[in-house]
Amino acid sequence: MKTIILAGGLGSRMREETEFKPKPMVEIGGKPVIWHIIKNYIHQGHNDFIICMGYKKEQIINYFTNYLPYNSDIKIDLNKNKILTLNKTNDDLINAKITLADTGLNSDTGERIRRIKEHINENETFMMTYGDGLANINLEDLVKFHENHNGVATFTITQPQSRFGIVETNPKNLVTSFSEKGKIQNKINCGFMVLDYEVFDYIEENDNFETQSLKRIIEDNKLYAFDHDGYFQPMDTYREYKSLNHLWENGKAPWKTWNG
Repeated sequence: MKTIILAGGLGSRMREETEFKPKPMVEIGGKPVIWHIIKNYIHQGHNDFIICMGYKKEQIINYFTNYLPYNSDIKIDLNKNKILTLNKTNDDLINAKITLADTGLNSDTGERIRRIKEHINENETFMMTYGDGLANINLEDLVKFHENHNGVATFTITQPQSRFGIVETNPKNLVTSFSEKGKIQNKINCGFMVLDYEVFDYIEENDNFETQSLKRIIEDNKLYAFDHDGYFQPMDTYREYKSLNHLWENGKAPWKTWNG
């Protein structure tokens, strides 16, 4: 099953890191966040990816086209203009098939998905996620959930952690409960979607996928939500970038579902 990764946005809330690179190329533990996302999918049996590029796409192209020579010993025969890989890295990322698709510099999310329609076979079901969100979602359970419901799209929802302590009081403002960084009551879309080919019928030119395309699917009662009670963390701010690196450096990264 193919997996689309949206990787073309500007990442304007993380200018400290994204002024000179696309957000999916911001590093966690010395590896781009998109590397972590792909590793998670490969570990769970999915190795066919379509990366929707936009802002500073050349950095994504350079990273993946040079991934094998930069992670292996190579022999160069200048006379014959040949390059031979001597010992391939044991990183299972080399098993990935990656389509790098230019979906426009200023395209919105729906437009990026619409532009890769030619890379999806008719009647094919595929997955989609964002290039800046990390989670330990069980993808097999997600796909089975989608297959067991008569929908066009399934996205994953979760209860995010609050950055602040949760305080409860009585009518006289006496504090009755205080919990440090509790969970917010409402659930959010955290990406990690499964989509049927029919989804393209709901995407119009220049759409925002979340506020326009999905709204049309909801109106047809074709959108389902898969509950995820585990870890999820987007990398939307510099604070979150620092926090994710801290978890990785201390061997406490919940999204690391693979060995090695």
